[in-house]
Parts: sequence; structure tokens; C-alpha cells
Amino acid sequence: MKKYLPWILTGVFALWVLAALRPPRANTAFDVNGFARLPVLLNGRVQPFDSVARNSLLQIRTRQAYAEVTRPDAPWWKPGAKYTRLSATEWLLELMTRPERADRRKVFRIDHPELRTLLGLPPEGVFYHSLEELRPHFEEIDKQARQAGAVEPAQRTTFHKAVFKLFQNIVLYQRLKNTIQPEGATNFLAELRAYQAALEPGLAAVAKHEAGEPHDAQALGELVRFARRYEMLSQAALPLIVPPIHPETDRDAWANTGASLMESLVTRQIHPAVLAYAEMADAFAAGQAERFNQALARHQQWLAEKHLDREIAKGRWEFLYNHWRPFYLGTTLYVVVFLLGCVSWLAPAPAVWNRSGYGLLLLGLAVHTAGILFRMALEGRPPVTNLYSSAVFVGWGAVALGAILERIHRDSVGLVMAATVGCITLIIAHNLALGGDTMEMMRAVLDSNFWLTTHVITITLGYSATFAAGFLAIVYVLRGLLTRGLGQAARATLNRMVYGILCFATLFSFVGTVLGGIWADQSWGRFWGWDPKENGALIIVLWNALILHARWGGLVGERGLMNLAIFGNIVTSFSWFGVNMLGVGLHSYGFMDAAFFWLMAFVASQLLLIGLGSLPLRYWASLRAEAPGRPAPAPAN
Repeated sequence: MKKYLPWILTGVFALWVLAALRPPRANTAFDVNGFARLPVLLNGRVQPFDSVARNSLLQIRTRQAYAEVTRPDAPWWKPGAKYTRLSATEWLLELMTRPERADRRKVFRIDHPELRTLLGLPPEGVFYHSLEELRPHFEEIDKQARQAGAVEPAQRTTFHKAVFKLFQNIVLYQRLKNTIQPEGATNFLAELRAYQAALEPGLAAVAKHEAGEPHDAQALGELVRFARRYEMLSQAALPLIVPPIHPETDRDAWANTGASLMESLVTRQIHPAVLAYAEMADAFAAGQAERFNQALARHQQWLAEKHLDREIAKGRWEFLYNHWRPFYLGTTLYVVVFLLGCVSWLAPAPAVWNRSGYGLLLLGLAVHTAGILFRMALEGRPPVTNLYSSAVFVGWGAVALGAILERIHRDSVGLVMAATVGCITLIIAHNLALGGDTMEMMRAVLDSNFWLTTHVITITLGYSATFAAGFLAIVYVLRGLLTRGLGQAARATLNRMVYGILCFATLFSFVGTVLGGIWADQSWGRFWGWDPKENGALIIVLWNALILHARWGGLVGERGLMNLAIFGNIVTSFSWFGVNMLGVGLHSYGFMDAAFFWLMAFVASQLLLIGLGSLPLRYWASLRAEAPGRPAPAPAN
């Protein structure tokens, strides 16, 4: 049985990964999944409704689905007895078509104690609240948000940031509500037919009025009423859901519902997509699944007839990517790999657990790689375009290095290092996704460029290698202090691993920094400008070079090398994230101040590990185990 355990475990988890690719089952008679695949334009890129819903709900609620406790007293064993569950698209559909019902859903997460006190919410308990609960406080929220907006970002308190975020989330919520129809509309399709009937007489009345001739004042007034309503809708609606009527001439001419209806004053015809969405909205609000599905099918056929195949495919593939969630799968696999690596050090038959962990590590790396390639295909961009993708890529590089090390040494050190860095970086990426769309269009200066692409990829691999060396050093310290498994051979192996990876990190960090200067010279007209991000990249190069020179010069031994490598984690984290928190410089597009606490916690943990690594040798369990009763011939400091 032990012989086949690695194959069995890898096969079971591989089936789990493949099963996640199956299309989700519909929970209702409505073709919600078909609606979720419909392409729209938002954040400068075509994406499915599913992405709009997921990213919006993630930003507002910090979750990609909605779940509400409906019967807390019901027996736990009854399916659906305690929770109402909605997918992100179901929630968005309800928000757009049944806003009075959606407004009672507890979707707004508010956890700042001062803000909760201001809004009259209990200081503890449920942190999710509905728009109905917040509506009486709109004036105060607006007032506080204006005051927060007047403060420089670097000077804002946590309260300022919390109230400003709540204000932005309410605005986002209200704009999503007006995506298809004006808030409060009933039977929007009938309203559009009335608008279509009013177009010709109204426009004729306008022409006569401008010419100073007698005109139909009632027809003119009716048209003006519609125009004012739809002008307001054009300013309120967020996603551009109406495709170009002539995509062959202007494929990017998407519009929101209000703007398209205003355009009808020129074309004298309502866009077919607006009519289709109006019918879907009326049918969903009325609970008419068959009518909804028929209107959806007609709209899908219209998109195909207009040869919007690229947009249809984009919606279909991104929907599959969202449902598959490769980085969530990868995170889970890395946790299992970490546990198997630790078990291989502590339990009998270590080879079995090692092979099992290695098989799952390769599976996790394959899923991780597939996720990156999937994103690249969807974006049409290189693998690193923002902080989110950099976190994903840094983790990938560390996992790949760990897999190579484990293939060579087979001692589970590569497993534990790769799983730890891979898991942590994917968790960081998940939290970065809370800010919104992670695939939004890059600003023009960051558009496709050979030097930029090579610079970002190379320097990110330098980050990966530096972190990999640092976490291998952590393994050295913890195994040496807490276990008896760090023998002389294991110490020598880890020493070679850390040294080799630091050489790799120094090379890639240096080359990546030079390539960045070449790109900056082409884009900004100067090779080097002492920008905070540039300084951070240079500091990584200098720190890695310092470690190598200290080792070559005999200034440090094994433990000194490990402590310096652990401090490299601090240097890299500041260069990667810390400089973005300054909010200054040409690289401040990745500004993210919410992570300051966690960055400080990470720095504190690394300083603690350095302190542990500097403890006298008598506290090292592995070194005591080598020579019981007498001082161990331990490595030099």
C-alpha cells in the first residue's frame, strides 16, 4: 500500500482539480450561467458579467458569493435550512432587477469600530449590513467621506480610510443597480416601447420648435421627459453592456444603457441589446424563467450574427477561469504539500511521504502555471502587470525553484520551502484582489513593450529567488533549534542550496534592474531617476551581493549566511510592497496602504527568526544531538 500511496494521493487530487473545470450546475430554472457569460466592457476591457459581479461583491463584501443565515434555529443536517446562498451573478441580477429585495441583503462589510459607532451599529457581532440599514446614515457617510477625501492619502487615519471605502462601495452598489434600467423602473420593456413610439413625433416637434413653427408641445414634453431620465441613467450606469451596432468599423464603441438610449435620438431606433436586456430584467423580476431564457438566447444569437465572436469567447473563457479558481486550488495543494513535507521529517517511512508531497507539488505547480497562462491568454499581456500578478508570479518562481531542489536532494526541504512561499504569496494575491478587477487595462506607459516585459519577468524571478533563499534559511534555523534532524549532511545541503539560489537571485535582480533602466530610458527619457521602486530594486542587488561577498571573504559561516538570507526577506518585502505604500514616484500605481500592518508583522517575524538563529549553540537541539554531553563542533557564526 505504501508503494502506491504517492500515486493514489496525486491521482485523487488531480481528479479534484479536473472536476473543478466542470461547468457549474444551475440552481434555478433561469439560465444564470448563460447570462454570466455575456460580454460587457468595464475597466477598459471586455469581460463577462460573472467577472463584474465577482469583483464587485469581493470589493463590497470581501467574498465572491453571497450567503445569509436565514434560519439559525433550523437543524444543521437539513440542506439549505440555515443559509440563503446566491452566486455573484445571481446577486447582481437581483440588484439590477429587484433592487428593493437586494437592498435588504446584508452585503456591506463594516468592521471599523469607530465607523460602526458613528452609524449606530453594535460594536460587536455581525459585520455585514444592508443598504436599508445604511440609508438613514447616507448624509453623515457623505459628509465624513468628503472630509476624508480632503485629507492627503498618506495622512489619512484608519477611520478616514474605512469611511471613504464604505462611501465608494455604496456608490459602486448604486451604479450597478442602474446597469440595465433606472432604479425604480417597473416593466422597463413597456417603457422602452413607449419611448420608441415617442421618438418620431417628439423629434418632429423639436425640429419645428427650433424653426419657430407651431409644434406638438405634448410630444415635445414627452420626449424631453424621456431624454432627461436617460441622461441621468447614462451618468449612473457603470458597465458598458451595449455592444457596437457596427463592430466591423468600431469594435470598442460600447455604451451603457443610458448612453445608448440617448444615441437613439440620433438613430431613431433603440438598440436591440437594450431591448433584450430590458426583457430579461422584466422576466427575472417577474419570475418568468422561460421568457428570460428565450430573451437571453435571442441576445446571444444577435451577438453571434454581429460577428462578436472574440467577445463571446472572452466571456466564455473568463467565466470558466473564474469558476475553476486555479490559485485557490494551488493554495490548497501547497498546504497539503507542506504537511506531507513536515510528516516526512517526523514519521516513519519518510520516503513515502516525500514522494507523495513531491507528486502533489508538481501538480500544484502545474495548476499554478495553468492559472498564469490562462490569465495571460485572457489579458493578452505578459504574466506580471500589477501587484496581484506579481504576487502570483513570485510564488510560481519560488515553487519552481523548490521543485528543482527537491528533485536533486529529496530531503523535503524543497517541498516545505516551495509550499510555504507558494501558499503565502497566493494568500497575498487573494487579499490584493479585494481592491477590484485584477485584469484591468494597464495605463498607457505600462503597455506592451519588449524591455518592460523582460524587465518585469526577470526582476520578479529575482524576488522569487531571494524569498526562496530566505525561507530555506528559516527551515535551517527551525529544524536546527527544534528538531534533531539537522545533521551535518543536512546543514551542508542547505548551505549549498541557499548559496546557489542567492547567486541566481543576484544575477536576475541585477539584470532585471538594468533592463528596467533601458525601458525607462525609452519611455521616460532617463535611465535612472532614484525613484523609490528603482532604489528598492538596487537595494536587493546590493544586499545579495553583500551576502555573497561576506561568504566568499569568510566573514560569516553557515549560521551567519542563514541570518543574512532571512534579512533578505525583509529587504525584498520592502522593495516589493513597502515602496508602493509611500504613494510617491513613478511606480506609485501599485499603491496599497492596507497591507502596512501585515508588512510590519512579517518584518517582526523575520527579526524574531534572526534572533533565534543567533542563539548560543547550546540551545540548538540538532547540534546537541550530534555530540551528547559535550559541545558540538557546530558551524561558525
